[in-house]
Amino acid sequence: MHPKRRNRLFSVLFLFAGAGISVAFVLVALNENINLFYPPDKVVGGGAPVDTQIRAGGMVLEGSIARVGEALDVQFVLTDYQGSQFPVIYSGILPDLFGEGQGVLVQGRLGADGLFRAHQVLAKHDENYMPPELADLKGLKNE
Repeated sequence: MHPKRRNRLFSVLFLFAGAGISVAFVLVALNENINLFYPPDKVVGGGAPVDTQIRAGGMVLEGSIARVGEALDVQFVLTDYQGSQFPVIYSGILPDLFGEGQGVLVQGRLGADGLFRAHQVLAKHDENYMPPELADLKGLKNE
């Protein structure tokens, strides 16, 4: 093989190898940051990965909120009201709209023991919410 052709071949192979390694690094970085959503039936049914960062959503089961001592730890149960429910533990300040019967979105990791350890809790409000200032102006009461 002519030395010029061989150098050109090595250059092209080096560029392809570099591009392949770069694409592999990007795909690994993106895969680590994927945050998939799972409803309670998928979490209970084994469809959610264990020890992987995920999001789960559902309704807070009535009577399930339990605070652990004086700490900020809170344990509650997420349900879909169709028979699927799982326990969640969270350490931190909960949103103002958090409560029994409210929709929440939790982000964290599901343990092999079935306990979801959340590091973020987001509460949803219904579409009928009206700020107290506007409710007073219209003569409506916010419930």
